[in-house]
Parts: sequence; C-alpha cells; structure tokens
Amino acid sequence: MSEQENQWERKLLEKLASEALVEQRRKRRWGIFFKLIGLVYVGVLIASILGVTSGPGLEASRHTALVDLEGVMTSDSLASAERVNASLRSAFKSEGSVGVILRINSPGGSPVQAGLINDEIKRLRAKYPNKPLYAVVEEVCASGGYYVAAAADKIYVDKASLVGSIGVIMNGFGFTGTMEKLGVERRLITAGENKGFLDPFSEMDPYQTEFAKQMAGEIHQQFIKVVQEGRGDKLKQAPELFSGLVWTGAKSVELGLADELGSFDTVARDVLKTEEILDYTEQDSLAERLAERVGVVFGQGVRSVFPEFGTSQRLGFQ
Repeated sequence: MSEQENQWERKLLEKLASEALVEQRRKRRWGIFFKLIGLVYVGVLIASILGVTSGPGLEASRHTALVDLEGVMTSDSLASAERVNASLRSAFKSEGSVGVILRINSPGGSPVQAGLINDEIKRLRAKYPNKPLYAVVEEVCASGGYYVAAAADKIYVDKASLVGSIGVIMNGFGFTGTMEKLGVERRLITAGENKGFLDPFSEMDPYQTEFAKQMAGEIHQQFIKVVQEGRGDKLKQAPELFSGLVWTGAKSVELGLADELGSFDTVARDVLKTEEILDYTEQDSLAERLAERVGVVFGQGVRSVFPEFGTSQRLGFQ
C-alpha cells in the first residue's frame, strides 16, 4: 500500500472519529437540554399548585386582615385600584376577619385610581358594617394616598410619618428656547384650536394655561370634599390644611388629619384585639413570577449547553 493511501485512510479514520465525538457531545447536550425543559415544567407546575392551594381564603379562624397600598397609584401598578379593591373585597368577605387594616406607603398618583379605591372602601364599609377598616400609615401617606385613607374608620400614623399634600399638580417642561438655539422648527398641525393643549414644544397659550388651572382646581375641590366628608368634625380649621403642604404624623393628629399614633401591630393587638395576621394583598402569583424569569434562566441554560448557537435572541428566547 502506498504512502498516499495510508495518509488517506488515516485522515478518513480521524474524520470518522471526530464526527463520532461531535455526535456523542451533541446527544449529551440534547439530553441536558430536555432535562432542563423537564425541570422548568415541574417548577412551574409546583408553583401553580402552591399558588392555587395557598392563601388567606383557606383560613377561617379569627384574624386581622391586612391589605397593603404600596407605591405610586397607576392603573398598571401593584397599587392600582383593580388590585387594591380586589384585595379589600377578599379581606371583608372572609368570615374569619374581624377587621381590615389598610397599610399605606404611598406618595399618591392618579386621582382616578385613588377615587376608585375610596369609593370601594365606602361601599364595603356599608356592606360589612361590623368590620372596621383602619388606615395605618408607615412612611408616607400623601396626595392620592391620603385621598384613600380619608375613607377609613380611623387613621393611625407614626409620629414621623409624612401625611397630607392635599392638592393637585400638573407639570411638564418647555423646550421652545432650546429648539431656537438648535435651529429646530416646530411643525404642529391640528384640527381644533386647542388640540395641541399645553404642547411642550410651543409657547404657553394664556387660555390653555388658565383652563389647566381651572381643571386642577376642580379636581382639588373634589379632593377637599372627600377629605371633609371622611374626616368630618375631626378636621381643625387651619388655613393651610388644603394648601398641598405635608405634615409629620404627630402634627397630622393635631390637625385632625389622623386620629392617633399607632402601628400595624398595635392596631391589630390593641384595637382589633386579634394578633393573628393574614395578608390579603393581591400579588403576582409564584407561578407568574417564576414564569417571568423562566425565559431568562432558560436562555442562560441553553447558551451554556449550546455555546455554538450564540445569543438567546437567535433562538427566540427574549
């Protein structure tokens, strides 16, 4: 056999061995890949089962119901009226709950969301007259947060809590001077003389500015009315009460904006006389939180198993 034939055979054997090794690695990687899929599936299944089988609704013993109002109130936040009202309904409906504590840590937000929660609290208090609802302020209860608290039977605060800000704000920016310096021309075409209402790239229009002030004033009066109806004779006659100022918790008690100093624990123990606490705050379920992370974790796992595939985007994991 010639030397050339020997080299050809060696190359063929090397190629076959190399392909066999690659195939073996590929099978091992696919095995890991499908095991990863199985683990993710089992994890989601377990989380779903836990999400369905756990929760305050299963508890029938006497307890204090807790609902948290945390953060800025917008329609898509955890402090949205949809989430908070659903939590409140569950808390009131529970046969075991002796009363509801609405724990507030909110600087405010949408007046619409605050109004929806305020209205629902009033409805639930009327429907369940024997179950009190107490608002307990921790860090801050301002603007829309106080709009909600005003519907409670009583408001408890810490002496250093921030309470108040009974006012309405509309803000934005004007870029006309910057545009002139940059040589940028604003081209705005509207059908309706006020369609470009408070456009930040146009000069302030006196009529639109005055209209905005009137609108803010109307919402402010709605806010004041809600506070006056909720607090009644408890409110002191202070000239700056509805000016938008914020007070400490101790000062808010003096002004009648709050009733007493107290915490979540003291209200449950000393007022409701029930130290057992059940949290009815609607949250993303464990399964939902896990599912949100599955894509990231799954993509990282795939990249570690199949580095030759590159980024997860190429596989469609985003």
